Amino acid sequence: MARPRQPTATDASQSSYRRASFWLDDLVVSGRDDLAPRDPLTADARVDVCIVGGGLTGLWTAYELAKADPSLKIAVLEREIAGFGASGRNGGWCSALFPRSAASLEREHGFDAAVAMRRAMVDTVDEVGRVAEAEGIDCDFERGGTVVFARTDVQRRGARADVDEARRFEVDRPEYWDGRTVAARFGVTGADDGDPGATFDPACARVHPAKLVRGLADVVESLGVNVFERTEVVDWAAGRVRFRSVDGDREGTVSARHVIIALEGYGSRLPRVRRRILPLYSLMIATEPLADEVWDEIGLDHGQTFSDYRHLLVYGQRTADNRFAFGGRGARYHWGSAVDPAFERVDGVFEHLQHALRDLFPAAGDARVTHRWGGPLGVARDWHATASYNPRTGVGFAGGYVGDGLSTTNLAGRTLADLVLERDTPLTRLPWANHRSPLWEPEPLRFAGANLGILGMQLADLEEHLTGRPSVAARLIAPLTGH
Repeated sequence: MARPRQPTATDASQSSYRRASFWLDDLVVSGRDDLAPRDPLTADARVDVCIVGGGLTGLWTAYELAKADPSLKIAVLEREIAGFGASGRNGGWCSALFPRSAASLEREHGFDAAVAMRRAMVDTVDEVGRVAEAEGIDCDFERGGTVVFARTDVQRRGARADVDEARRFEVDRPEYWDGRTVAARFGVTGADDGDPGATFDPACARVHPAKLVRGLADVVESLGVNVFERTEVVDWAAGRVRFRSVDGDREGTVSARHVIIALEGYGSRLPRVRRRILPLYSLMIATEPLADEVWDEIGLDHGQTFSDYRHLLVYGQRTADNRFAFGGRGARYHWGSAVDPAFERVDGVFEHLQHALRDLFPAAGDARVTHRWGGPLGVARDWHATASYNPRTGVGFAGGYVGDGLSTTNLAGRTLADLVLERDTPLTRLPWANHRSPLWEPEPLRFAGANLGILGMQLADLEEHLTGRPSVAARLIAPLTGH
């Protein structure tokens, strides 16, 4: 039943996949991967586990199941190529971040459950690195931690409060760095008259996400998993998945005892997911490689990721080849949870990102931007990610990572494997296991609410700049964004 990968990609398909992100383009430029699609599924099939989606969630689930029970027949169905979605487009943070804050988890699930979730997330950072090393996946994994700069007095107070709150759960080990420490280490500017402070969280690694996801696809194939690309799933139900070939008119059905849906933001295209996940776009830029002396002035070490305390999120890393990879929110939500390649390129957001990067690190001011890209991430109505499985129907689902999925997908794969195999483990008792989020509202309420949330974050930053006080708008929105 195995399908060999096609030896070369057509110029058209290679060009399309390269444009999806700097990370995928880099694989082609370096000669590491020509992004040639694996063969599609062309006939009805019967397997034990059918996984819908060839990103990190699906591949980690396939990996864990194949390792736990090599006798399982597992098929992964992917509409494009493995890693085409968020798994090959993200910021490359293998972090312990979870969409819901520990305090929010405590309010809903209790203190012990919040502690367990935090411990699982911190442990997952090292687990990704361990598996990458054990399986020979060279993905530029380097655990350098995350620096989040606090550039105003309001932000500095908030940063100190965050450190105190995190320490209350006695899992995370964040530090607060004062202005003197930050000035000695980084060439970062303040947004007011004070010196920037910062928090530092050691539980994060820099990763090249396309190397990770494409490498993982090769590993699961070596374990006997069948990965079918250019195979679009059009519907599913308990015990069966309907598909069609993207390149032709071939259609068929996969019969499976277990069906795992791992589509994240792209799931909104399918009726059975539509209102369960909201696709929200995040965009990124990459600069040309910068000279070592420029990086000496900037102060970011290899392996370090960074952000700041603005409300309209930005995030970045120093890549292994000395570029900035820098992204952020600001692109609007589209009516009906639409997903379209045209939404991945919004000039105004790209210009905002370039300005934000120059403002944060003046030494990067003249760096040429070589790549601009974006894609949808998945947001649950209560901002609560989940790994869920119904033993009665045999259908599982994981997602709702809100952009924090590079590491969380690994935890999802391990959790889903335990659920499918009916194991009672600490992972299956985590508060996200079998969590069911409410559905998003129908349109036009969904359109209005999502875009008002984005506008609210922009207004919150402006409000704090003008008043010098914590934003009222941000406080009103916080309960709706997992805080």
